Amino acid sequence: MSPSSMQIFLADDDQDDRLLFEEVLNEINISKELTMFKNAIELMDHLNQEDVVLPHIIFLDLNMPFISGAEALKEIRNNPRFRDVSVAIYSTSSLEKDIEETFINGANIYITKPNDYSTLKKIIKNVLNINWHYHTSGLNRETFFYNV
Repeated sequence: MSPSSMQIFLADDDQDDRLLFEEVLNEINISKELTMFKNAIELMDHLNQEDVVLPHIIFLDLNMPFISGAEALKEIRNNPRFRDVSVAIYSTSSLEKDIEETFINGANIYITKPNDYSTLKKIIKNVLNINWHYHTSGLNRETFFYNV
């Protein structure tokens, strides 16, 4: 892995969604390393390894078996070691309660999974180009929910 590569983690229990995300990411012209997890347990086990290279951003599905994305988000935000890791909720849910809960629990952005490839590519490209240090300093509801 190149030290200048953007480290991206994706936790999603849907294999088709993981493959689509990877395909879109491969078309985006930035230096990146993608690590994918089938569920939040795998993600948290990996993150909690002492020698792990922390990601710049985690795309986290909400609706996963065993440990939900919302529970994983709380665990991530309760660990000071992950303070600088950005978390993008990446879910089919557009329920106000899910958006509100993840905002309160410290996610950086909420993305509703789009139905088409070109929109997904545009979203991921835009999210990866956000200057997270600036973005999180003025975090508010208007900038939290990513709407295309």
